[in-house]
Amino acid sequence: MGERQYDLVLFGGTGFTGGLTAEYLARNAPDGTRWALAGRNRAKLAALRDRLTRLDPNCAELPLLDADITDPESLRRLAESTRVVITTVGPYLEYGEPLVAACARSGTDYVDLTGEPEFVDRMYLAHHETARATGARLVHACGFDSIPYDLGVYFTVQHLPRSVPLTVEGQVRAHAEFSGGTYASALTAFARSTQMAQTARHRREAEPRPRDRRIRVSSGLLYRDREVGRWMVPLPTIDPQIVGRSAAALDRYGPAFTYRHYASVKRGPTIVAAGLGLAVLGALAQFPAARTALSRLRKPGQGPSEHRRLQSWFSVRFVGEGGGERVVTEFAGGDPGYDETAKMLAESALCLAFDELPATSGQVTTAVAMGDALLNRLARAGLTIRVVQRG
Repeated sequence: MGERQYDLVLFGGTGFTGGLTAEYLARNAPDGTRWALAGRNRAKLAALRDRLTRLDPNCAELPLLDADITDPESLRRLAESTRVVITTVGPYLEYGEPLVAACARSGTDYVDLTGEPEFVDRMYLAHHETARATGARLVHACGFDSIPYDLGVYFTVQHLPRSVPLTVEGQVRAHAEFSGGTYASALTAFARSTQMAQTARHRREAEPRPRDRRIRVSSGLLYRDREVGRWMVPLPTIDPQIVGRSAAALDRYGPAFTYRHYASVKRGPTIVAAGLGLAVLGALAQFPAARTALSRLRKPGQGPSEHRRLQSWFSVRFVGEGGGERVVTEFAGGDPGYDETAKMLAESALCLAFDELPATSGQVTTAVAMGDALLNRLARAGLTIRVVQRG
């Protein structure tokens, strides 16, 4: 990558999570960082810049770039102007590919917040090889999906023996509201289950696998963990897939690696109620009229008050075993869907822009692309990443 005008550009900062990401950058980007705001509505961008200027007077000079997903030339100019692009514009399956394509062709690093498996698989099939050729790093799922799990497992593995089969179990607890983007993505996934499965199969057929190592990921089976006194409920999100891709790429995960992914729930009736709710949501999402009505309940770009976010939290407990050893670790923080997601996304972009990292390209995970550097950044930024118990 030759010299670029900017270190990073935020696309979609006028939305709710995008605005929080912009505020985080205004407060925490290193002095001298060359960054800009991009979008299609200059008036909204200017209003955002005014808001940021109240946090840091230097933001009064932030450049505003015209960029629209329906205008490929504007996206080409955007990608060629910067070393890293951050995008919060979703649902990504609907709006995301033009910017991924522009970054892949331009050799520009890319980060997003998607939790949409079909989008990630489609981008791999369409743009991975181009990005490998140009040197671009396409890093999806840089928020609550899927950094706590990807880097939490990566951290756990570092505390287990080398060159032996390893098993890690992730147990997620959270007290928070779902973001509008997550809700929209879930509706899309329910409505496109067949297409999602077909795209996943095409990726499995195209993606190389380790020849001498075995990687297994699953949502596991429902059971009660007597050690913590909670139910472990299978959680079929994108997160196990991301963990599995990191494990396939990194020999440190051992000759045989297994990951199981759960929601940690205290009461059985909660499981029943949640299961029924998801079943009804999935059934209604099959009908366009019902899906449209459901989409109005919470739209991307909307979010809770600061007071509500301050009351939110998440914690992921990882239990790792291998070579006769056992370790329990934790990855935890505050509001997962908004504040901590904005922090994780911004720190991922800063990490790609400024840190000394392994030589990677193409579609890569956070653990593969950034690993220890991003773990250290997030710990300094206030997230809890620690060993809880050994043996």
